[in-house]
Amino acid sequence: MAERPHGAPAPATDTEIVGADWYGADLAAQSHERVAFSEVDMIESSSRGATFSECAFRECRFNASRHRDSAFLNCRFVRCTFFDASFVDCKLVGSMFDRCEFGVFTCEGGDWSFVGLAGADLRRARFSGVRMREADLTGARCAGALLHEVDLSGAWLHRVDFSGADLRGSDISALAPATVELRGTIVDPDQTMVIAAALGLDVRSEDRS
Repeated sequence: MAERPHGAPAPATDTEIVGADWYGADLAAQSHERVAFSEVDMIESSSRGATFSECAFRECRFNASRHRDSAFLNCRFVRCTFFDASFVDCKLVGSMFDRCEFGVFTCEGGDWSFVGLAGADLRRARFSGVRMREADLTGARCAGALLHEVDLSGAWLHRVDFSGADLRGSDISALAPATVELRGTIVDPDQTMVIAAALGLDVRSEDRS
């Protein structure tokens, strides 16, 4: 379960939307603040420039939804589904995901810093060019996932399973090799040096003098 840093409580909500049918809805430019969404059907919905601030989503369905240049700031997602969902250049800073299902999931660009994805099953997820500074991925299952050019600086990576994952181009400076699974992980030469240094190896170029 993802928890907010230092035990900070989730933001309170002021209004509630229950059981709404937003199937295929165009949410472009909509703005919602401190709204609790419960069992809302957002399958195949789309958003561009929408803003959800300090909202709570419980058992909502985002399957096959498409979001671009939208913001879900400091929100909480509980038991939501994101099968085949896509987020492009979106901001999810400070949002928490609790027992959500992702399946095939795509995220390109945008800022996911301080996001809570502890224990999440991201084995079929694709993150590309995403900022995930200080994100909590503790215990996340990322075997076979793609994380290309992802900024994971300061991220919490304890017990993450990166076996078979493709991490090329990502900032893995926060990675402690002894605490994660790296069997078959795909990395680039620069990342190899980072891992070697984290293992305490003294890496030197060959002395040809």
